[in-house]
Amino acid sequence: MKTVLISGAGVAGLTLAHWLHHYGFEPTVVEKAAAPRPGGQAVDVRGVALDVADRTGIGSAIRNVRTRMRGMSLLDPDGNEIHRSTEETFSGGRLDNDDIELLREDLTDILYGRVRAGVELVHGDSVTVLTERTNGVHVTFERGAPRVFDLVIGADGLHSRVRELVFGEESRFLHHLGTYLAVFGMENFLELTDWQVWLRDGTAGYGIYPVRANTEIRVMLGFESAPLGHDHRDIEQQRRLTADAFAALRWETPRLLKAMAEAPDFYFDSMAHVRMGSWSRGRVALLGDAGYCASPLSGQGTSLALVGAYVLAYELGRAAEGPQGRAGRHGAAFARYEERMRPFVEMNQAIALENPGGPASEESVDRAKNAISLDDA
Repeated sequence: MKTVLISGAGVAGLTLAHWLHHYGFEPTVVEKAAAPRPGGQAVDVRGVALDVADRTGIGSAIRNVRTRMRGMSLLDPDGNEIHRSTEETFSGGRLDNDDIELLREDLTDILYGRVRAGVELVHGDSVTVLTERTNGVHVTFERGAPRVFDLVIGADGLHSRVRELVFGEESRFLHHLGTYLAVFGMENFLELTDWQVWLRDGTAGYGIYPVRANTEIRVMLGFESAPLGHDHRDIEQQRRLTADAFAALRWETPRLLKAMAEAPDFYFDSMAHVRMGSWSRGRVALLGDAGYCASPLSGQGTSLALVGAYVLAYELGRAAEGPQGRAGRHGAAFARYEERMRPFVEMNQAIALENPGGPASEESVDRAKNAISLDDA
């Protein structure tokens, strides 16, 4: 039980690769993107996930690149300020707590720095067939030659290919939460200085905040809708759906939509939960959004990825201890990983549903972000 294929080079996959290497495994990470993905929204590392970051050796690095927001303004549909706060922001919560908000791309860059020396990284390829046999999982890739691994971990996100191959069609597991989100970057034409603005009109709205020393902004466009049945691979279709949802909004909306149409880092997807009866089957297990997405509405997806990776690696490492490596104990490790993580996942998924259209209470977030022990043996 030494070789492990990890599908997906996001926060979950890279963190798992680091810890598996730490425990003596030989991890290979395969990522369909040709290079580390740019762009994306600000993400949060909270509660027990901060302990994981420190144990991973990235705590100081992520604190150095955290966002430095001073507060936020709420705007009416014409862009007039109707409320402001210097105590909290919608994206990061209270400004006086120990949680860390940073850009997703900064976090993944830091994690890449931790794994480059000891982990095989394969970009521009993806898994197409998984066949479990007595000697391991035979993996067919889109481009590379077939290989055999002792274990396979799907850390490949909401639309996980590993989950589809092993567990079935994603419609069985995805639960739409009534909202879609688009994210992209552009120049800071509003001249925001460490300050967020949020506007809502009817069933659509957006948040804007500066990044990169206030030289750029990230724009998050959200709108309520029943399932659209869109193709998650068709970016132009996604741009059209978003533009249609925001066509009637005023203030700077036309300028935002023009920039969105040209943005190279455009991202779009349904806000959804992934709910499954089990996260493993045989020699294959799921991690992070692939197995238990809590959606950006929870603000806890990144923390679940970090904690889940740490717990899964720990349990696999413990199962592999002993003079003969306790071969075949991956099933017990997967079961223990799920036993420890499932209550934590369910509590964090629940906060996405607590206050539709707004953030969960500070008390609920505090309970959820600390609802697991890393040292539970």
